[in-house]
Amino acid sequence: MTTKQVADRLVELCRQGKNIEAVKELYAPNAVSHEPPGFPNGPERIDGKDAILAKTEKFHAMTEAMHNAYVSEPVVAANHFSLAMGMDVTLKGIGRVQMDEVAVYEVTEGKITREQFYFPTGK
Repeated sequence: MTTKQVADRLVELCRQGKNIEAVKELYAPNAVSHEPPGFPNGPERIDGKDAILAKTEKFHAMTEAMHNAYVSEPVVAANHFSLAMGMDVTLKGIGRVQMDEVAVYEVTEGKITREQFYFPTGK
């Protein structure tokens, strides 16, 4: 898959709420995920597709209700693409929160090998 095809497929799956399937289908085994410095809900760096999948599954398990969500069209350049994403969600033990972020992805040989998220952490 080209970078644009990977980006379009990720958007399609995320808009359907199929984030777990997206990781299974589109991520390389050695993928790395980076959260912003001061990320309060886990490590700032996660190594490996299995660990990224576990993080995604944990978030889904914490979700009581998804009130609204959006994913922008991708901006693609060479082997990178970016998305603006957000959601209005009720999380178990936390309550209702609105989240907005920019995500930048790197694609190598048709698979996502790196993701970097940018959003305010309060730090």
